[in-house]
Amino acid sequence: MEVKFVLNGKEVKVDVKPTAILTDVLREKLGVTSVKKGCETGDCGACAVLLDGELVNSCIVLAPTVAGKSVTTVEGLIINGEMDIIQKRLAEYHGTQCGYCTPGMVIAIKALLNKNPKPSEAEIRRAIAGNLCRCTGYQKIVEAVQSITA
Repeated sequence: MEVKFVLNGKEVKVDVKPTAILTDVLREKLGVTSVKKGCETGDCGACAVLLDGELVNSCIVLAPTVAGKSVTTVEGLIINGEMDIIQKRLAEYHGTQCGYCTPGMVIAIKALLNKNPKPSEAEIRRAIAGNLCRCTGYQKIVEAVQSITA
């Protein structure tokens, strides 16, 4: 079946099976490699995207359900070749560690800041709680977000 949706500001059409998972479609059919396959059960956040502005784990979203919707990945946050402030600050504060969780972490932080531009430390920690960082470097990530909101 053909599914049309907006990916990072551009309309895309893709043929998918009714049971196709959004993570697989993004990575394998559309070449969006920032979306990582981690747990594949919606627990680690490595596959996080914004779906109509809401944070979702794409590994538990059936691709046909995004028809007519807007999907934003980390690639969609880059405007005119410039990284988003979240990406810049994570790099500056050494909050990227191995980098595997970073795209999902950036998307979770973007979702937080879109709704709450001045989050407390507790709110930042709660917002990224669904993103598993195997390097356990959460403190640097929190400091990077706090530098944006200070």
